[in-house]
Amino acid sequence: MRIRIHSLLALLACLLLAVSLAGCGKHANKATSGADDESAAANPVNSSASPTAMDVAVPLAAQSGPRVALHTNMGDIVIELYPDKAPKTVANFLTYAKEGFYDGTVFNRVIDDLLIQGGAYTPDLQKKGGVHAAIPDEANNGLSNQRGTVSAARALAPGSATSEFFINLVDNPRFDYVSDADATTAGYAVFGKVVSGMDVVDKIRLVKTHGQGKFTADVPVTPVVIDKVEILPPASP
Repeated sequence: MRIRIHSLLALLACLLLAVSLAGCGKHANKATSGADDESAAANPVNSSASPTAMDVAVPLAAQSGPRVALHTNMGDIVIELYPDKAPKTVANFLTYAKEGFYDGTVFNRVIDDLLIQGGAYTPDLQKKGGVHAAIPDEANNGLSNQRGTVSAARALAPGSATSEFFINLVDNPRFDYVSDADATTAGYAVFGKVVSGMDVVDKIRLVKTHGQGKFTADVPVTPVVIDKVEILPPASP
């Protein structure tokens, strides 16, 4: 009887050991599969298979900053601003918007794999008067120049931004702040993002361009006009 009990106990132990080993094998396969998935994500076959965060309109209930609408002759673009991250840049942009400065200006620079830029020139490429003093650079604010973000354009020297801005058409980490060592590492200040109208931005990126006036390239053949910049009322809670 004791021998039979010992035999049964030994059999049960073997069965438990087998189940345990089988379970370990399943977890090992899952870990290997996860590593393969991460590798596939790092090298996507088709990066346009699903929309990015910038392609999806953010619900009004999720609004955290003021919003403006760029009414253009190709459609409307709604931008949410980040006063908590770039207070001087946002205040500067809103000042120009309130004054009507942007009304009738154009996107004078369209590079289909980089950005669209505007906020200073009339359709005949005359620089608009009434520009305020340049503002301090706020590129070191933790925000990256990702697709759909809006940044302050500037001359080579940091702290030279006035009215011009650009919308990133792709992720542009090359424009991010790195250090204060020199102008090439100072970056461009992100101060907002497109929350509605990326389809309009993508229509603009496809317009035919050429050289015109002092610009050797990238000027839309048919002007892309910002008819008006409207400051939108806050979303209801």
